[in-house]
Amino acid sequence: MERKTIQIIKTVLFSSIVLAVTACKSDTEEVAEEVTFPAEVLKEAYTIDRLKLLNINPKIEGQLTWSINDSIISDHLQLDFVSAYIKTYPLTLKVELKGAVKTYQSKIIVNKEQTPYSKYIANVFEFRPAAGQFINEVPEYVTGNTEANMLQKAKESLVGGNSTMITLGGFGGYVSFGFDHTIPNLEGRDFKILGNAFWGNNSSTARTGSCEPGIIMVGYDKNKNGKPDEDEWYEIAGSEYFKNSTTKNYNITYFKPNENKPPVPGSEFWQTDVEYIKWQDNFGNSGFKTKNTFHAQSYYPLWLQTASYSLTGTRLKDNFYDQSGTGTYWVGTSYDYGYADNAPNNDEASNIDISWAVDQNGKYVKLPGIDFIKVYTGVNQEAGWLGEISTEVAGAYDLHFN
Repeated sequence: MERKTIQIIKTVLFSSIVLAVTACKSDTEEVAEEVTFPAEVLKEAYTIDRLKLLNINPKIEGQLTWSINDSIISDHLQLDFVSAYIKTYPLTLKVELKGAVKTYQSKIIVNKEQTPYSKYIANVFEFRPAAGQFINEVPEYVTGNTEANMLQKAKESLVGGNSTMITLGGFGGYVSFGFDHTIPNLEGRDFKILGNAFWGNNSSTARTGSCEPGIIMVGYDKNKNGKPDEDEWYEIAGSEYFKNSTTKNYNITYFKPNENKPPVPGSEFWQTDVEYIKWQDNFGNSGFKTKNTFHAQSYYPLWLQTASYSLTGTRLKDNFYDQSGTGTYWVGTSYDYGYADNAPNNDEASNIDISWAVDQNGKYVKLPGIDFIKVYTGVNQEAGWLGEISTEVAGAYDLHFN
């Protein structure tokens, strides 16, 4: 019996050793699995004009790290690159896959553009204002004008260095525009949006005057077709973005008024019709935009052939208040940073940093630069005889442009 028992023990031990060795061998083979990298995934060189977006898609699996000299510039699968300088950059792509590493070399040649750029707005893509007292006046609507006609008038107002002002009306009214080059995301603030905001001279009410803040969206032309169509919009997260007083995904619907209905005057001399343009939002609120005695034209965009229309965006808390207490003197407080028509044009507070951009989930994104900007009115408020809070846009330009 002893011999048989000893023999059985030996057999079990031997089998265990064999299994262990086999397992180790299998693990070793998995770790040491041979990875075959393609010989070439990058061109020898890439050529692009300065202030134009270059996209490089190597179509290779693995963890990618893009570097220029010793500086890592991206860890994305594709490289989006823009430079404000005329020079040649040595480009390195490191690919890691299953423990193996392969390095590829190339270069990016940045040339001077053949046609000189402008630092100002080059094109206007959309113009859809909300209801408001300056609608059909700034810019002017003429009977028979279509949406295309009004878009052209917005272009005439905003394009170039001699821009003039347009109004966006109440909450959600917007305009989108672009540039003939990519505004690079460099150190510091990158572009300025012009409006008609101003601050009073009273030191006790600093940054208070007439400020009608507009939300700013930015995008870059990834598909390179010159239009903000399939490209993602990112919101500039201004000082109020993460506060509980800010409402995300706010939707408002404006209803076309019956201009022939008898007006309902208010108790104040300026209240021509306190039940003029009806609105309702997605939080169960509703009300009317008042028609005042200062503007007799229709406050509804007459070129829109619809009985109503809806606008959506981020709503900021009301920023105007009656300083007089009697309804005679309304003032609008400026938010700290990150909005259009929120600070005087000659103040750095009206400058915007691309690095403030966030995605739909509120996470900061690192954009190489931007080609497009959208601005919309961010407040839904009536400021007494001053009327609705309406963001105005009077131009925009690249702060880095030389």
